[in-house]
Amino acid sequence: MRKDIFSYFTRNKTIPGEIAVIGIVLISTFVFWSPFLLRATSWFGLTIPSSNFLYIYRHYDGPLYAVVAKTLYKPELIERFILDIKFANEYFAAHLPLYPLLIRLFAPIFNYSKSTIFVNITVTLALAVFFYNLVRQFKLTKSPLALTFVFLMLPRFLIVRSVGAPESLFIMLVLLSLFFFEKKHYLLAGLFGGLSAMTKTPGVLLFPAYLLVFADKLFFERREAESRSNNLISSRQARTINWNKLFILLIPLGLISVFYFYQIQYNDFFAYFKSGDNIHLVSPFAAFNSSARWVGTAWLEDILFYFFLYLMAVITLKDFKYRSFFYFSLVFFTATIFIQHRDISRYSLPLWPMAVIAFERFFTSKKFLIGLILLLPAIYLYSWNFSLTNMLPVSDWTSFFTK
Repeated sequence: MRKDIFSYFTRNKTIPGEIAVIGIVLISTFVFWSPFLLRATSWFGLTIPSSNFLYIYRHYDGPLYAVVAKTLYKPELIERFILDIKFANEYFAAHLPLYPLLIRLFAPIFNYSKSTIFVNITVTLALAVFFYNLVRQFKLTKSPLALTFVFLMLPRFLIVRSVGAPESLFIMLVLLSLFFFEKKHYLLAGLFGGLSAMTKTPGVLLFPAYLLVFADKLFFERREAESRSNNLISSRQARTINWNKLFILLIPLGLISVFYFYQIQYNDFFAYFKSGDNIHLVSPFAAFNSSARWVGTAWLEDILFYFFLYLMAVITLKDFKYRSFFYFSLVFFTATIFIQHRDISRYSLPLWPMAVIAFERFFTSKKFLIGLILLLPAIYLYSWNFSLTNMLPVSDWTSFFTK
């Protein structure tokens, strides 16, 4: 009888599942950091000039969020911030405030650059533990620890959860909103959804997803009412309004509050839409355009694989018990195919937990887990190589390292 190597310890009560998840996050992160912590200039064939931890601090878009955290979008403070590249003041409006506010909260303890990392790692730990408990509580898998490991090791996600980036925070808030929505705690679903929209603008897509759930349920109830003998009573029951559902209005209100903050700081409510070439929604499959500014290459076959994976996840979730998971995946995938950017793997990350849940049997199978473990060296080599190129040039760290 074979043993599940990932659930062995938790099944035999030697290590609590949450502790194992925390261990996976910390160990995998420190492995990613290892060449920079060790100041290795040569690392498994990679050349790392002047290797140090500044590589992690410089990874896009961490330094830009540090700028926002320190200046809170005030143009006069942005202009005094020491940067090698001159950005327009409005450019920073593309970096929404919730993650920078958390950075600012911990900056007096560390500094702004270190705080970008501390906040992201802390949030990633919370996200991993929550995902583990989510799939357990909803009984979405028999191997929650193995599924959480798979969730954490997507190569692009491994990178963004180990540097300064808002993706872990965004995904956690989206999952929290979906979780409480399915529990019918609409106030909390709206609150966390609103916070997600204050982290990254696609968080607002939860709102149409929830509207589709309500429409789906209303259609089902009316059809069920028509099939009953007492149509009058049943129809009245179907028309009963749960006013708590109005709390999902907190989701667009979260984004509106960001725009209002921009009105205060920039004196421009619509500053986000004037942040430069940062709104990438163009047309279906617009990423396949090598001449586009944010594409710049014809080597795009990996994007097809992401589209195929996430489309299959949407199709698989069509009859899923938890309807918000399906409709959020549908709405988010539809928006994703309009993005004209090379980095679809990052923009589509909120779909990754949905895909992991949709294909949990495959992802927790012995064959897949063996394959994933055998490919871990390739995943890390990809991540290290990527981190050597995706950096903001910084020659003077004074503004970043002050508290």
